[in-house]
Amino acid sequence: MSVLARWRLVLGRFASQRLSPPLSAREARMEAALDYLYSREYQGRGVRGRAPAGTLDPTQLSVPDWLGQVRELFPREVVEVIEKHALDRYGLTELLTDPETLAKLEPSEELLKTLLTFRGHLRGGVLEAARRLIRQVVEEIRRQLEPEVRRAFAGRLNRFQHSPQPAARNFDWRGTIRRNLRYYDARRRRLLLRDPQFFARNSRRLPWQVILCVDQSGSMAGSVIHSAVLAGILAGLPLLRVKLVLFDTSLVDLSGHVDDPVETLLSVQLGGGTNIGQALNYCETLLENPHRTVLALISDFCEGPPPGAMLCACRRLREGGVKLIGLAALDETATPAYDRHLAGLLAEAGMEIAALTPKHFAGWLARVVQSR
Repeated sequence: MSVLARWRLVLGRFASQRLSPPLSAREARMEAALDYLYSREYQGRGVRGRAPAGTLDPTQLSVPDWLGQVRELFPREVVEVIEKHALDRYGLTELLTDPETLAKLEPSEELLKTLLTFRGHLRGGVLEAARRLIRQVVEEIRRQLEPEVRRAFAGRLNRFQHSPQPAARNFDWRGTIRRNLRYYDARRRRLLLRDPQFFARNSRRLPWQVILCVDQSGSMAGSVIHSAVLAGILAGLPLLRVKLVLFDTSLVDLSGHVDDPVETLLSVQLGGGTNIGQALNYCETLLENPHRTVLALISDFCEGPPPGAMLCACRRLREGGVKLIGLAALDETATPAYDRHLAGLLAEAGMEIAALTPKHFAGWLARVVQSR
């Protein structure tokens, strides 16, 4: 595609008289597909639509047809941006109310956030289509995240004991050389490795309890998604007992669904206020062994009520031996927007404050579990 054609698509059909040569048939279809959505920017400004000669009339396109053309004509990353604009900026709610259209949407984390935002409007066939789409996104996140989490919890090297199970990352090269010196070939001046040595890994036998207390206010959508997936992964690890609590001004204990992130996410109702104190008080009732418990509060710390109850609960949990961490973000970007003042008060009350990717949080959690 020429530079002029790219500028023509950027500027829209009103640039047709200034930019030449004319668009090719495919480029004209691309212009028509973009115009179908972005011409809405001119609504209410007295600008009339028009039907470009030799192209599909945007006013005759249905949403499923338009979406099919977008997916055919543009690369995946562009499709995701167009779909996001259609939902967020132009309110093209047909994308979420028609099962056929929803089935054509490109699975992405951004689309999943939108689905969670409109969760209350999903019914019947649309809900089933949304469930399938959510499962695709969740499985992709899990596929990327699970190996890193399991690697973090594999245990520390035990340099005083060897293992019969070989693993490249556990290779003991010094011990291997000592063990195989008798196989040294003096003529070829080579050491033959007939008995390689691998370090064993320490393994703790006492179980740990991990409580994920997740703020489901609208600004935390990305963190809610990754918390649900991470909870499912952690629940599959030995010696970890995982609890999952979602809250706003009310709360719901989803520990019974922790191994199914899709059902967890379909239970989310984004929006509403925030009552961290109430959520921490509830989590306190879930404690089994405080000295072997990690409580992760995932929130923007924008507490609705006065902070006294929140800070009192934090101090009680910390004094009782619970390891506390407050995560202002738990997603792939770890770029939070949060109340720094209240986060500072929680830090003074004994809670570590951070913003982490799920992989870094898993590493932090593994170090805590393996250090005691």
